[in-house]
Amino acid sequence: MIRRVLVVDDDAVIRRLIRVNFELEGFDVAEVADGAACLDAVRAAPPDVVILDVAMPQLDGLAVTTQLRSHPVTAGVKIVIVSARAQQADVRRGVEAGADAYLTKPFDPDVLIKTVRSLVETDTDAVGPA
Repeated sequence: MIRRVLVVDDDAVIRRLIRVNFELEGFDVAEVADGAACLDAVRAAPPDVVILDVAMPQLDGLAVTTQLRSHPVTAGVKIVIVSARAQQADVRRGVEAGADAYLTKPFDPDVLIKTVRSLVETDTDAVGPA
């Protein structure tokens, strides 16, 4: 099964880097540049995982995470925050908002891919036969 990832970052270079790495791994990848567009994209076609920056115009990643978690249709979407905000308090805020994982920039693309694979494999196991 091809997994769908939505990349949300206001930096086009970061979006492209993540897109290329995930496409090489066989993922279907969509991308948007801000939080408001993320909410629209997730509601239109929920991905398996949202890879989300925190510092973005219009609606930041923490607000997006909170909104996704509060809506029944999007509450189960896996969320990986990838942010330059690397203080322990930043990571805690991300997890408290509902992120499944929090990675800091600069990030290792292999670690990001392993993190996403772990989340989607865990999700598959949870809904599969016992």
